[in-house]
Amino acid sequence: MSLSLVQKYNVPGPRYTSYPTVPYWEEDSFTTDLWKKTLIQSFEESNESEGISLYIHLPFCESLCTFCGCNKRITKRHDVEHPYINAVLKEWDLYCDLLEQQPIIKEIHLGGGTPTFFAPESLETLINGIFKRATIAAGHEFSFEGHPNNTTRAHLQKLFDLGFRRVSFGVQDYSPVVQKAIHRIQPFHNVAKVTFWAKEIGYTSIGHDLIFGLPFQTMGDVIDTIDKTKSLFPDRLAFYSYAHVPWIKGNGQRGFNDGDVPKDDAKRQLYEEGKKRLAANGYHEIGMDHFALANDSMYTAFNEGTLHRNFMGYTSSKTQLMIGLGVSSISDSWYSFAQNVKTLEEYYELLDNNELPVFRGHVLTAEDLIIRRHILNLMCQFTTSWEQEAQYFPELAEIIHQLYEMEHDGLLVIGDHSITVTEKGKPFVRNICMAFDLRLIRRAPQTQLFSMTI
Repeated sequence: MSLSLVQKYNVPGPRYTSYPTVPYWEEDSFTTDLWKKTLIQSFEESNESEGISLYIHLPFCESLCTFCGCNKRITKRHDVEHPYINAVLKEWDLYCDLLEQQPIIKEIHLGGGTPTFFAPESLETLINGIFKRATIAAGHEFSFEGHPNNTTRAHLQKLFDLGFRRVSFGVQDYSPVVQKAIHRIQPFHNVAKVTFWAKEIGYTSIGHDLIFGLPFQTMGDVIDTIDKTKSLFPDRLAFYSYAHVPWIKGNGQRGFNDGDVPKDDAKRQLYEEGKKRLAANGYHEIGMDHFALANDSMYTAFNEGTLHRNFMGYTSSKTQLMIGLGVSSISDSWYSFAQNVKTLEEYYELLDNNELPVFRGHVLTAEDLIIRRHILNLMCQFTTSWEQEAQYFPELAEIIHQLYEMEHDGLLVIGDHSITVTEKGKPFVRNICMAFDLRLIRRAPQTQLFSMTI
């Protein structure tokens, strides 16, 4: 990769887990009643044909990791587990009451926070409670995020027995210096232990989440982390770019100075070296920042053109409707987004009053739906087309004109009715998507809203 291109295109930009992105939601025109209407419409269109997805946010952590921007509540008190699970099941009941048929669940993802903060028995209560009013789809994919320091064999066995076959472990980096800076002390043997347990129990997709660009991280740290990772041979990997956005995430990212964080060319070299080493060990690059072995469902989905992206990131199990349960969760009916309140106190209060705990959202316009499809195509398949009239929009000619410079730089190829991202252009896919982002173009932010794209 030309380092001059990194300097040229490394600008703040969205990660496009949605379109429109959250800062551009039209919250003033959104109501919970509109959300319910689109939810019911999407459910009727897709439940029997493909099922629905559930994202369940489990926010508790015993300690604060200073690289993390997730919604979390730090506590060592485990008496919080049952009241929270009861609240999530109450929220699920409110959704089920809106639907005329029983939901068919194709995908569940437990995120956090730290899902393995919860005892195995608590997680069993949660999942069994969900299926009191739902059935399991054929070919379902249930997954959860496990913290290597507190994931027990009992966690893995219990969730396996409940139908979970995919687990991802947050690794980040094995350097003691980096781990101290991000307040995530996590020995390699803890990761190895839970990985081997998961393999022995029978999980078919084991993932490790790594991050490049962390404070004090060196090339030697990345090489050591990749070498240790390949010795465990997980089925898939996320190799994320650290998003240094302390203006959003508050004091949690102030445990180190801005100058301690690798930037620009130095940061991108960490990724390129990691990518090269992963490729040499049989990992295929999937979408943005993800890698998978040929036996993993994500690799199959990418090759078959069925890879999907939503607020859970990349998923090989696409559904039109995703319901988010729990504090701060975001739901997606395809036609609208809805986000839950961000504090536990508000969440409990609304549910006590038999109200969905939604506090903001966005109803997509006809234009939004077209742009969303193009951005999804680019993020998931590195190509998009407007050969069908339904994918054309008036500003397209102007966007193509703006992309000529990227074509000149070798990042993409513009066809008669299509755009295809080149191998050289894959690291810049966020920049390419930004050219289609009409809301961002029409109202450029006056302050930095997003992390850097490279």
